[in-house]
Amino acid sequence: MYRLPLVECLMFGALISATDPVTVLSIFQELGTDVNLYALVFGESVLNDAMAISLYRTMSSVRSNDSPGQNFFLVVLRFLETFVGSMTSGVGVGFVSALLFKYAGLDVENLHNLESCLFVLFPYFSYMLAEGLGLSGIVSILFTGIIMKHYTFSNLSEKSQNFAAAFFHLLSSLAETFVFIYMGFDIAMEQHSWSHVGFIFFSILFIVVARAANVFSCAYLVNLVRPAHRQIPVQHQKALWYSGLRGAMAFALALQSVHDLPEGHGQTIFTATTAIVVLTVLLIGGSTGTMLEALNVVGDSCNHPLEEKMEGNNGNIELLYDEGTSSGSRLKMKLKEFHESTASFTALDRNYLTPIFTSQNDDHDDEDPADEVPQNSRRSRGFRDHG
Repeated sequence: MYRLPLVECLMFGALISATDPVTVLSIFQELGTDVNLYALVFGESVLNDAMAISLYRTMSSVRSNDSPGQNFFLVVLRFLETFVGSMTSGVGVGFVSALLFKYAGLDVENLHNLESCLFVLFPYFSYMLAEGLGLSGIVSILFTGIIMKHYTFSNLSEKSQNFAAAFFHLLSSLAETFVFIYMGFDIAMEQHSWSHVGFIFFSILFIVVARAANVFSCAYLVNLVRPAHRQIPVQHQKALWYSGLRGAMAFALALQSVHDLPEGHGQTIFTATTAIVVLTVLLIGGSTGTMLEALNVVGDSCNHPLEEKMEGNNGNIELLYDEGTSSGSRLKMKLKEFHESTASFTALDRNYLTPIFTSQNDDHDDEDPADEVPQNSRRSRGFRDHG
């Protein structure tokens, strides 16, 4: 339909893999969808954006070098350098912010403004640091946000917590609105290449097939290691597959490809991406409510938070597995080992990282550990109410 060099095909594959379910998540909240399904869709979208940016930058760098016989190992190494380096810088800035707010003593009455300003500026510092190092600022700021929400936020005073939650909620709403307005103007004003309709059609077709292969295979692997009460239901898998609309990130990278690729290739990729974004937003966004009702994943009966059983004095997590006929499967055993490693990280976070980087446990060392849960849940509940 349309000939693209291999590296440019990989660039298109990287940018079009970024999902953007802003519309879908808004409908999820409005209809009261299961929180586990909401977390799956949101988490996949966020990590997809980070991976898409890193992959696109890697392929763009490979194309600009244009080395004949480019070593595949070097390509993988360059991708890991971009992604891991950005993630490391973001995590580092997040931990530094947690220590600063824990020991700086900013939670006093006359320093609330300074405390709030520093909390807002730390993610921007993470972004600028990564860009200055030649890494991905968006990937860096993503992991800074994860660390700051988990550790730094609890070190703030109550007034600063309320302000930060309301401020970022407002900022995200403004950003989403601006992005859709900008996309609308740009779609109308940019030059498009509609002469390759076959390329657009087969791109949409292969995206649908590839997403199904991705979602259902990954869900199958996850369910191999999860106990029965934490399996991803088939209805959730179908909803996750249906929620893969493309949006702002794919559009931004496609717009960048117009400048990165020679005349013709970038225009065709941008036109195909624009068509995919418009169709998925209109079709998927417009039919999400009907789809959720058909799958029976809406309503108060579905709102059961994801829970893990935690037993033992040291916060060790007891994982319950169904020792069925497939317990001897080699793949399942490997996945169980990986699951146990994530469980050990949860114990590490509970026993060491949280006491080191937060002050929330300092006042409760002598209390029963069971009393910690309501207090921590009150903090997170207050954040969710504002955000």
